[in-house]
Amino acid sequence: MLSGYRIMWIAVMFDLPVSLKAERKAATDFRMTLLDLGFEMAQYSVYMRFCGSMTRFETLVGQVQRALPPGGKVNILQFTDKQYERILCFDSGRRQPQMRSPDQYQLF
Repeated sequence: MLSGYRIMWIAVMFDLPVSLKAERKAATDFRMTLLDLGFEMAQYSVYMRFCGSMTRFETLVGQVQRALPPGGKVNILQFTDKQYERILCFDSGRRQPQMRSPDQYQLF
């Protein structure tokens, strides 16, 4: 049985230079790679993905690391599904309803 304390999420947060055309292309390529790896955009520079095991987490970290553009700062955060359930979201100053974990996880 899957436990919300054992399954996890991975968040990739980044601040990349975009002053030059080559930097903008590198930042766009990095975002596209994250999408290709199954991440979803939570905010413009924050991408998240469900991660079912520590092995999968380590694999994803390696894939993200290989895709890093030159320059900028990238942080990778790992947290449990139970911690993700407690996220507080605000939109235009209004608190949004509590996020609910899916009833069933889709595993590949």
